[in-house]
Amino acid sequence: MIKRFLWVRALTAAAICLSTAAAPASAALAPPPPRLVPQLDLPEPPSAEVARDELADLTVAAPHSMNGYSRAKFPHWATQQGQCDTRETVLVRDGRDVRTDAQCRAVAGSWSSPYDGKPFTVSGQLDIDHVVPLANAWRSGADTWDTPRRKRFANDLDEPQLVAVSAASNRQKGDQGPDLWKPPLRTYWCTYARAWTHVKHHYGLSVTQAEEEALVEMLDTCGA
Repeated sequence: MIKRFLWVRALTAAAICLSTAAAPASAALAPPPPRLVPQLDLPEPPSAEVARDELADLTVAAPHSMNGYSRAKFPHWATQQGQCDTRETVLVRDGRDVRTDAQCRAVAGSWSSPYDGKPFTVSGQLDIDHVVPLANAWRSGADTWDTPRRKRFANDLDEPQLVAVSAASNRQKGDQGPDLWKPPLRTYWCTYARAWTHVKHHYGLSVTQAEEEALVEMLDTCGA
């Protein structure tokens, strides 16, 4: 009985020692607190005057066939820096007081969707919209591009091609052009048309006749 008591007491003491020794290691493995990331500037589309000139320079043509199209042919959400991919980079850029974790995920912050004006504090409720959708680009010339060019288009942070918006508005838009879908907020039409026109001009994409007419209408709201 005495031997059993001494054995149990020895095991208990060893467990306490191990627990005490392991504590600092556990603390060292604790994830770092979310960090506040400085806000970046959105790429500003050209002025309405420049956008009108760019629109006049675009080729008006019927849409190309969708044969062969796949979103996988536009590799997107590429790594931008460290562990930050394109989606996380845009969330940081378009939000306020955004905090990210060690994997660069936006875990706190606030956002306002420019398409419909809805506010958000949870990044998972936002989509990153391609202003000119991938399928629309395919129909207007990207079907002839190589993969590296499509990847640049799908992850372009230099032109006004990516924006954080409400998931609802992004899914309502789908791959439609401005002749079939416009942002619910009419006050954003000017910015949207300038961005759409500039992206198409920058990448040498065509527009349909109906698309051109819709862009003219939207550009006419600039300064109104």
